[in-house]
Amino acid sequence: MAIEITKHRIIYSQEIIRSLFDSISNKYDLLNRILSFGIDVLWRKRAIKLIVQLQPKQILDVCTGTGDFAIEAAIIDNVKIIGVDISLNMLNIAKHKISKLKLDDKITFRYGEAENLDYPSNSFDIVMCAFGVRNFSNLQKGLSEFHRILKDDGVALILEFSKTNNFLIKHLYTFYSNYIIPFVGRVISKNNFAYRYLPKTVSEFPCGYEFSSILEQFGFKNIKIYPQTFGIATIYTAEKRTI
Repeated sequence: MAIEITKHRIIYSQEIIRSLFDSISNKYDLLNRILSFGIDVLWRKRAIKLIVQLQPKQILDVCTGTGDFAIEAAIIDNVKIIGVDISLNMLNIAKHKISKLKLDDKITFRYGEAENLDYPSNSFDIVMCAFGVRNFSNLQKGLSEFHRILKDDGVALILEFSKTNNFLIKHLYTFYSNYIIPFVGRVISKNNFAYRYLPKTVSEFPCGYEFSSILEQFGFKNIKIYPQTFGIATIYTAEKRTI
């Protein structure tokens, strides 16, 4: 198992992450709805509302998974969306979804690595990512790629789990993450590792102003933070800095 230990967190190789998501792909959406009580749907809707007024024409959805974020963005008029992911099993489910929803004219799904995006610089109005940034094998390369592929004044839209400062919610969520999520995840997905790994990435990943500071280091400006549901998730928007 290829593992790298950094100051903040344990990082697993892309091969491990790919295998993990391939293995839980057929239960991923079901578990998202159950474990978040459906609130993850609301978070995505709120995130997309932040960019609707920008009227983007080209969007790249990184770590698209089964495509829910890309599908939500399809409400934007005259937009073209590309969703990329390293899990082919997840992409197959995403492709099936857009076919059923008749969104093939707006959304395309392709294999792609977040840290090595196969697109020219200055290509997209929006690059977005929901619940994927904390799984990057190399956060530095991933955020650098976000900045590279964005057009001048383009926007990075990131939705990610975070650590709440609410005393009661923090303790309840810690118990829920450490015991309920692994148990339910193991029973439904039949994967003993995945739903122990995913809550652990939340506790180890920088969030709030700490993550905002990291985005600034990689050339983003006008960074805004939108905590969701007592701060257990956060939406970030960040503009590409032009010189």
